Amino acid sequence: MKTMIINASPRKSWNTAQMLKAARAGAEGAGAEVEYVDLYDLDFVGCHSCLACKRNEAERCKCYWNDDLSPLIDRILKADALIIGSPIYFGEPTSQFRALLERLLFCMLSYNGDGPYFQGKINLGLIFTMNAPQEMFETRMKAMSEGLEKMMGNFLRGETRVVAASSTLQVTDYSKYQMGMFDPEQRKAHHEEQFPKDLAAAEQLGAELSK
Repeated sequence: MKTMIINASPRKSWNTAQMLKAARAGAEGAGAEVEYVDLYDLDFVGCHSCLACKRNEAERCKCYWNDDLSPLIDRILKADALIIGSPIYFGEPTSQFRALLERLLFCMLSYNGDGPYFQGKINLGLIFTMNAPQEMFETRMKAMSEGLEKMMGNFLRGETRVVAASSTLQVTDYSKYQMGMFDPEQRKAHHEEQFPKDLAAAEQLGAELSK
């Protein structure tokens, strides 16, 4: 069993990364071989619409653009499970998440009207973190999350799961930043109570998708 875990956050040790590392622990505990990637370390952009992946002679489910993302896409499509984590910025995952999504799904897409080229099965986990409260996620962002889950699941054809952590702690010392709309003590109290539960949910996701 091979599980790919991709951190689509620019921060390598904060909320999203911590949840992904919990997912990694769950996957490894289930016996999976795990590759963990910090997406912001790679040099790439979104789809160039070069259409090389649609040429008659092209190998299917392969992105031909020569950068750091194409080899990662190759490894993703050989995995049994894919877990991607991203913070939510302005109601959406990060731009790097979106760029990966464009490149990954487009090389799998057939314009022949007969469904995706990809005929394997990859379990999918999405982990989202946000400073917005849970109520805002439910009312404004859940449709986005469910849409991504459905779209990606239609291509990857495996089991799909989502874990979302809300009202996350953004910094260790709020007094150093212009963040007057947040109550630091309330944030810290919420973090101490809730975030261990979020980490446990991420670990469970990693284990269940990697069985």
